[in-house]
Amino acid sequence: MNTVENPDIASAKHTIDKEIEALRMMESSLNDNLSQALDLMQKTNGRIIVTGMGKSGHVGRKIAATLASTGSPAFFVHPGEASHGDLGMITDRDCVLAISNSGETIELSDILVYCKRFNIPLIGITKNKDSALGKASDIWLPLPDDGEACPLGLAPTSSTTATIVLGDILAIALLERKGFSKTDFKQRHPGGKLGAFLQKASDIMHKGDDIPLIKGNTPMLETLQTMSSKMLGCVGIVNADGELVGIITDGDLRRNMSEDIMNKTAQDIMTHNPKTISPDTMLSEALNIMNTTGKGITQLFIVENKRPVGIIHMHDCLRLGVA
Repeated sequence: MNTVENPDIASAKHTIDKEIEALRMMESSLNDNLSQALDLMQKTNGRIIVTGMGKSGHVGRKIAATLASTGSPAFFVHPGEASHGDLGMITDRDCVLAISNSGETIELSDILVYCKRFNIPLIGITKNKDSALGKASDIWLPLPDDGEACPLGLAPTSSTTATIVLGDILAIALLERKGFSKTDFKQRHPGGKLGAFLQKASDIMHKGDDIPLIKGNTPMLETLQTMSSKMLGCVGIVNADGELVGIITDGDLRRNMSEDIMNKTAQDIMTHNPKTISPDTMLSEALNIMNTTGKGITQLFIVENKRPVGIIHMHDCLRLGVA
């Protein structure tokens, strides 16, 4: 029995296909201009100034934000505001990344003239190399000339998607060229859940007298008192050199529960060679270790040269929203 496809689903698939088609066309048109643009952006001593009007402007703001957050200082200048004083934001130490699908956006004209007058490098993103923007650009990055996903051929759809992807291409390539690290990324994203994921174990670890540590020959009564007073559900066992050699958790106590347990010492029931992490381990990685180690653990000792310098509990991560 033939079924008629939901027209909304059919429309969605058509839009997806058209936008993928545009991206494939852009992929096939990539050339050395991309490397030249990246060389220029990488050696810029000032900032990357992104500009564009209308939908290109909205996309430009996103591109500028992505560049800035991944190690390439950038900001957006609105073409209209540029004509009324904001051109002063652009210096001869900067480069300009101008976006216009048609390349004939009137509002960009003052920025194009300004770049020529003060010898400011200009990268143009447009589908038309022979347009005003294409001709004014020192480097032309082509957009696919394949129409829009909009059935009227009017609403910017495929063209804006391609522009966003081209912006991501530039940002990621620059990130890779600069060796931008997770630590660098964290410094630019201190807030929210993402900032929490990028924190290091050393940022939230319990340290000093808050670390539950005992010697191997500690009687069980004292062991239990230490576990109870530190309220982390475990105690670490160190040798004469202060190196972490074992751990006792609530689970270890349950597994060793017997009538003579109070006659034993910590080393009699400890788990040897517990999982540990370094102080610079990201919390996201620490949480992954907790979740994937055996049946799952809830504490991790932080060690340097085998000596415990801190401890984190899964609850510490959950309080920050790292889950």
